[in-house]
Order: sequence, then C-alpha cells, then structure tokens
Amino acid sequence: MSTAQHKIGSGFGAHSTAEDVLSGIDLSGKLAVVTGGYSGLGLETTRALTNAGARVVVPARRPEAARDALRGLNGVEVDELDLGDLESVRGFAERFLASGRAVDIVIDNAGIMACPETRVGPGWEAQFATNHLGHFALVNRLWPAIEPGGARVVSVSSRGHHLSGIRWDDVHWRRGYDKWEAYGQAKTANVLFAVHLDRLGAGHGVRAFALHPGGILTPLQRHLRKEEMVERGWIDEQGNPLNPEAFKSPEQGAATQVWAATSPQLDGMGGVYLEDCDIAERAGDGEERSGVKDWATDPEQAARLWELSAELTGVNEFPA
Repeated sequence: MSTAQHKIGSGFGAHSTAEDVLSGIDLSGKLAVVTGGYSGLGLETTRALTNAGARVVVPARRPEAARDALRGLNGVEVDELDLGDLESVRGFAERFLASGRAVDIVIDNAGIMACPETRVGPGWEAQFATNHLGHFALVNRLWPAIEPGGARVVSVSSRGHHLSGIRWDDVHWRRGYDKWEAYGQAKTANVLFAVHLDRLGAGHGVRAFALHPGGILTPLQRHLRKEEMVERGWIDEQGNPLNPEAFKSPEQGAATQVWAATSPQLDGMGGVYLEDCDIAERAGDGEERSGVKDWATDPEQAARLWELSAELTGVNEFPA
C-alpha cells in the first residue's frame, strides 16, 4: 500500500538534530552504507549512527581524506567508490558482497551541486550521473545484501527538485546547459528513484524514502563562487551567513535522513518525500518553498526513469 504524502506529526522539526531523532534507538548489530559519509551532512550522519551503535561503511571517492575525517569514530570502515564511474561502483559492490554481510540501511548522501558543465563516463552530464545514476547502479548491485535485511534506502534529494522535472528529450543536457536546472533534474531523479524502488522493494520488506535535508552551508557549495552566494543572499562579503536562521547546522541537516533511516514512526511506510523530520505536504504550482512537486512523485515518471536508468547503466535487479 502506498503511503500518503501528508505530515504525520512526528514531534520533530526543523531544529531537531540527528541525536534528537535517535534518542532511545539502539542500532547495535545494524550495518549502514552511507555514501559521502565523511563530509558535511554525511559526516554528521555517520557520527550519529555510530554513536547509536551501528557499524557504518563509507564508500568514498577520496578514501584517504575520508579516513582522516573519520579518525576517532568507532565502528567505521572506508572503501573506494566513485559514483561517476560505473566500474568503480561495480568494484565496490563486489568487494562488499564478498564479505557476506547484509545491509540494514543505505543512505545515498553523496552528491554535487551546480557544477560547471562536466561530462563523465560515456559523456553523461555529471550531476545526473553522480547524484542519480551512480546511486541507482549502487543500490541495484548491492541488492543481494539489501534484500535479506529488509533494509531502508534513503535517497537524499533537495528542495532543488522544484527547479526542474526530468528533461526526457535531453537528460544529459546536450543543449543549453544550465547548472541549476541540471541540479534540479538530478534531485527530481533522486525522489523518483525512491518512489519506484519502494514500489519494487516493499514486497521484499525493503522501503525507500527521499528527502530535503534543509539549507546548510557545507562543502556541497564548493562549485559556487563567493560572489554568487553573496548575490543569492546566503552570505556577506566576509563569508558569514546573512540570515543564520535560514540555515540549519550540520547536526540539524543530518536529522531528516537519520530519521528516515531509523525511525519506528515510519514502519510500514515508504515511497514518500520527507522534510524537517516529517512527511512533506505536496507543493502547489506557485513559488512555495516547501513540499514536493507532483513531477517528483508521479509513479509513471518514476517507472520510466527506472527503465531509462537501467538501460544507461546496464544494471537492473528488477527486469520486467
């Protein structure tokens, strides 16, 4: 049964932290895979999960940098993974599956935002490829470890999905590249992925969620010039947030994905978009700054994207 896209009154909110939502939850014996789990929100997510007793595998494009960032945390292991390289995805998945372990939580956290036009693999647009296709291939390749544990799969999207639906006639932006609209398409893809994965996985006990973590100043902004962030009203000329209340701390930003991955309040649910540690409402056609656009939760578009992604990556654990 599909879950209604309506708030459930979780009791948490925009100011809740990852530690808050894990209060009273014991993750001992659980194993999580957190992509990008060594920087920004990913680092706070890894810290919170390990503090609650979980073991966390952090696949990283820069494993040495990951090990340095995670030094001092118990229960963490690092392996190499470049989401923009399907052979790297395959290699990581094969190494993990060879360990014979089941996965309880997958958090597709790693991503890039508003980068200059960049091509990876066979000429794919980098944001769509890294944020979506790499995670699509990863989850499908890890399925033999995901299914036995009845895992939760969490796809970290963004309110940026409001910027664009899927450009079905030009998903790789061969024409007129726009870095923000390309980011919006990739974030829409993150939501659609969760919608269809939940539909396919629910019968196996695997549920999927997508979410907006909130506005947080993290290394995700590395492709933006300071002048652009000043122009957008995010920071002043000295790099200080102009409106600190508009931004979450990393601990608050990690809360929704940790809640999605662990909360008993979501038992039996899935396929929905979350924000501020609750299920989000639907966004209308106006300029709302919250909620989820219909184009990101449309089941037909979700199925269409799944088939396109399977065709592009050559990976699909659920062939028709």
